[in-house]
Amino acid sequence: MVVTVFGLGFVGLTTAVAFADKAGVTVYGLEVNEERKNVISNGELPFYEPGLDEALTRTLNKTFFVDVSVEEAVSKSDCVYYCVGTPYGEDGQADLTYLYSAIDQTLAVLDKEKFTVLVTKSTVPPSTTKELVAAHIEAQGFIVGTHLGIANNPEFLREGHCWEDVTEADRIVLGVSDTKSEKVLRKLYADFSCPVHTVSLNTGEYIKYLSNTLLATLISWSNEMSLIADAIGDIQVAEAFRILHEDKRWGNPTCNMASYAYPGCGYGGYCLPKDTNALYARAKAKGYEPCMLGQTIAVNDAMPRAIAKRIEAAATPDDHIGICGLSFKPGSDDTRDTPAAKIIEILINDGYRNICGYDPLAISEFKRYFDFSIEYAHTLEDVITASDVLVITTAWPEFSNLAEQASGATIIDARYML
Repeated sequence: MVVTVFGLGFVGLTTAVAFADKAGVTVYGLEVNEERKNVISNGELPFYEPGLDEALTRTLNKTFFVDVSVEEAVSKSDCVYYCVGTPYGEDGQADLTYLYSAIDQTLAVLDKEKFTVLVTKSTVPPSTTKELVAAHIEAQGFIVGTHLGIANNPEFLREGHCWEDVTEADRIVLGVSDTKSEKVLRKLYADFSCPVHTVSLNTGEYIKYLSNTLLATLISWSNEMSLIADAIGDIQVAEAFRILHEDKRWGNPTCNMASYAYPGCGYGGYCLPKDTNALYARAKAKGYEPCMLGQTIAVNDAMPRAIAKRIEAAATPDDHIGICGLSFKPGSDDTRDTPAAKIIEILINDGYRNICGYDPLAISEFKRYFDFSIEYAHTLEDVITASDVLVITTAWPEFSNLAEQASGATIIDARYML
């Protein structure tokens, strides 16, 4: 069996290497970013993901290949996976430009006589595959179900745990429209020891949004509760949430769900902001305005200003402020849509000039995405020494003893971890 994967970011590279390593199939990876492609060709990862590096070494140029043309890859493939970006625009709608481009490249070399399944792995709103992708394909003279199959296979990966999440998946979801496509995809996943659910195209996409919008809602709900606690006063927020997690309905108090139902600076990264906005926009386009989703987005957008207000209440513009945490979450170097950047931008606009940022992993990525005139510390000790006020914006474990390590400084624990 042969698979082509368009896009070798977090999802694409993890998916491609997993198929090559765990399923033992031949996989061709296609990446338009030459710098990223060259890094992967040299056997290195373009981002931090434990376990994926070793798997890449095992498979590169054996069952996983990146130096191949689109024509060669597609012509040999039983499945073509699309793991390209689907960012959201100003109106919240998912931008399908990269997806359509990859599909067009596929159709330009696809043999109508060889049934190939085109699989959207990128997260797209419900009805995208059935209504938009199918129409885009058939407008170019292909008959879905005859010349090719279409499907979606949503990912449930956590950055920093991608390899674990794909090799020890708790479930696999296949959104399909015909039995022939289902048979091909079930064969591809035959060596994965977890439940494989076959559902309709719309249901496959919907399940991913069920997951991500729940997580987004839990985060904003928790933040709103913390703001209410601030308004009332004399409430031990961290202790209250820890006791909440002792409720037996949560199961293990340290499970992942507990980490989402906990106040912080707001959700960030690539998935939650994009998917929450996209589903909200899609529902409005269908004639229904989901108020809870709208309010979830509004609360999240308000959190950086709320954290900045706490900082400004404790510090003058001449004070030195240390921002502890630049990635959007611990265990990852991803700084896309990170709350730390939004907080820093507000402080700068409000006249705060002495800002020092620190993160154990994400400083270089943060500098690449944001052009702030601030200082950077490369150890926790350095940022403590340089700061009058310390702000915890990412819940890295090494910040858990900050109160003892920085006894003379004012600490604003925006992650409620002390």
